[in-house]
Amino acid sequence: MRKIWDIHGGIHPPENKSQSTQTPIGLIDLPDEIILPLNQHVGTPADPIVNIGDSVKKGQVIAEAHGFVSLPVHASTSGEITAIEDRLIPHPSGMSARCIVLKPDMQDEWVALTPIDDFRTKKPGALAELIRNAGIAGMGGAGFPTAVKIQPRGDQRIDTLILNGTECEPYITADDMLMREKAAEVIRGAELLAFILGEPANIIIGIEDNKPEAIAAMSDAAKNAKVEIVSFPTKYPSGGEKQLIQILTGKEVPSGKLPADIGIVLQNIGTAYAAHRAITYGEPLISRVTTIVGESLNIQRNIEVLIGTPMSHVLEQHGFEHDQCARLIVGGPMMGYTMEHLHAPIVKTTNCLLAPTKAELPAPAAQQPCIRCGMCSEACPASLLPQQLFWFSQSEDFDRLHTHNLFDCIECGACAYVCPSNIPLVQYYRASKGAIRQHDEEKRKAEHSRQRFEFRKERIERAAAEKEAQREARKKAAAAARQKQAENAESAAATATPKPETTSPDKTAAKLERALSSAMSRLERAQKQVADALETDDTARTDTLQARLKQAELKVDDAKKRLDAFKQNNSDAKAGVNTIEEQNSASEKLEQSIVQLEKRLATAQQKLAEAVNSGLPTISALEQGVAKIRDKLKNAKEELANINNPETDTSASTDELKSAEAAISKAQTRAAELANMNPADKAVAKIVSLEKRLDKARERLSAAEANNDENLEVFRASVVTLEKKLADAKAKN
Repeated sequence: MRKIWDIHGGIHPPENKSQSTQTPIGLIDLPDEIILPLNQHVGTPADPIVNIGDSVKKGQVIAEAHGFVSLPVHASTSGEITAIEDRLIPHPSGMSARCIVLKPDMQDEWVALTPIDDFRTKKPGALAELIRNAGIAGMGGAGFPTAVKIQPRGDQRIDTLILNGTECEPYITADDMLMREKAAEVIRGAELLAFILGEPANIIIGIEDNKPEAIAAMSDAAKNAKVEIVSFPTKYPSGGEKQLIQILTGKEVPSGKLPADIGIVLQNIGTAYAAHRAITYGEPLISRVTTIVGESLNIQRNIEVLIGTPMSHVLEQHGFEHDQCARLIVGGPMMGYTMEHLHAPIVKTTNCLLAPTKAELPAPAAQQPCIRCGMCSEACPASLLPQQLFWFSQSEDFDRLHTHNLFDCIECGACAYVCPSNIPLVQYYRASKGAIRQHDEEKRKAEHSRQRFEFRKERIERAAAEKEAQREARKKAAAAARQKQAENAESAAATATPKPETTSPDKTAAKLERALSSAMSRLERAQKQVADALETDDTARTDTLQARLKQAELKVDDAKKRLDAFKQNNSDAKAGVNTIEEQNSASEKLEQSIVQLEKRLATAQQKLAEAVNSGLPTISALEQGVAKIRDKLKNAKEELANINNPETDTSASTDELKSAEAAISKAQTRAAELANMNPADKAVAKIVSLEKRLDKARERLSAAEANNDENLEVFRASVVTLEKKLADAKAKN
């Protein structure tokens, strides 16, 4: 005899199992439509592979698994696909999900099946894949895909297989009746699962002692098998996965771990039966045994019902009196949930439909404040602290809920059952679990986004570093190439015959002339700026510009001296040896210079004419520039004449240059006078200056009118502008 261990807590609610065990497992008529949700299991929903209007046969795959933790969906009967749409499904929230709707043709024609006479002729991995393709999920709990559960990781060595025949929930007798009527097939299913798991040392089927008929049938069927039937005292919730493992083996599954981590795999009785049918007969999971019970029904029993059958059709087949029903519960009274609508379908995890009357299952009393009696802690089979979990759930303290192992709660309802304050504790726990899962998912997404950002940042930095390294490499290569080139040049220079460096006197003279021309241009700009400043009575700017003008004059003198010295030295060096060709060369250069100066003179005269016509304040500066260019032109012509005729007088007239210098001196004197004036005197002086300029402009306008000048309008505009300036100056004074 195997030793039996007890579990902490637990309760003994009324069993109410005899109502549905008086008759054998029955069948019902085909419904008008079959509704097959694409997700009847834990994991990813399946993907439809049929279209509306397609004809299908019983057992045909109509949706393929999508991912490792996923299962296909099969047609429960033959017929036509009429819709692929969202429909209500069995769920505590009353949610809808994607479903394939099938209209039966009432022929119930099977697709071709592939049975296996002896599963031991196949490899365990191939058998597990066949179970996966048959769409088998755990039929006693959350619906975890069986193929995943019977293929543990390489580091998990399984030494015990347990089949759960406890069925501790009140009212539910589906597994009880299955063991009574299909005991031999359940045993073969256990042997099949053990073979896939590598023949563990222990194969145990645990059954509560309130099922004597099932215990007897299973014991008889297991006589020639290495399967141990173990009976133990009835207590709710001994059918919980961790609780049953502790009862049969004395081992406790650590918090956050799986039974496989301690060498144990646990499966439901119905799951073993479905696996046997899938391998031996090739049948996919398209039906299951479900308990139909409750005093609002005229018939209470267990039936083998097609997956996808609407609940309303099942209830009608059992004489359902809607007015007498308090509420429809999917599952048992302890762990089940209420369905507001009757059109949701039977799915792979639907083990019971409970339709009690109000007298049979009264509405819960009003919730009262917690009196901290501690009865919930005594009843909890997971050794949790339901009272603290309740407070933390109310305050949404997720960290403390994690610390107090909320997810070890199996939602058995024992705490709420014994609570004298009628607090629906399990509802608080379910809501908190959902909120925590959502919070963790958002946190996971945020962490994923952070990792992606950091990876992108690292990638950009790495690319920038690579580019910088490439630039440094190119820079070093270029420096090495330049160094090598320099070394080659030095080597070539050392071996080559040195050549005296000579500079042409003409190039030197041209360079000195360009320097003088540049200095003259700067002098002209300085003269113009001083004239503009004098016109605008800007004393501070006039002082600065006069300093610049002085510097420009010094640079012009210096450039002239350097050029004259070079010419004198060059003339002495070439005395007596000048040839006709050299004279011709100097003559050509002077001729070119004269042409350039004539062009510049024409441009300067044009600008002066435009300034005169417009009455601009730059007239005097432009007049000085014209005079300067004329002086240069005259000097160039005299020098050319001197080359062509040495006896010609080469002295240059400086009258125009003196005129320009006089104008500058006059402007400087005027600026000094303005600097010593007070604001009132300056205003009067400005009015006097504007009156003089206006008189000159009117004279030029009269002359233009007398000569019918083509720029007559320009002269008139100049007079109007000066009249306005004079009027503004008088108004300010």
